[in-house]
Amino acid sequence: MSKYELLWNWIRKNGTDRFKLTFDEIEKIAGIPIDHSFLTYKKELTGYGFMVGKISMKEQTVSFEKLKRK
Repeated sequence: MSKYELLWNWIRKNGTDRFKLTFDEIEKIAGIPIDHSFLTYKKELTGYGFMVGKISMKEQTVSFEKLKRK
């Protein structure tokens, strides 16, 4: 089980193709503090049909978008 599995499942079930979450929202959904390891774990999200877009340290947000099917 991935440390971000709760977050990945929430994103998959969200029903929105493109959205932003704040670091605080991510921490509440995932149940753990977001840290530098997020950069490594974000690759797992493609298995859930989404990808991490822009990560803004200034705004403390992460953009997510649904992968397009071919």
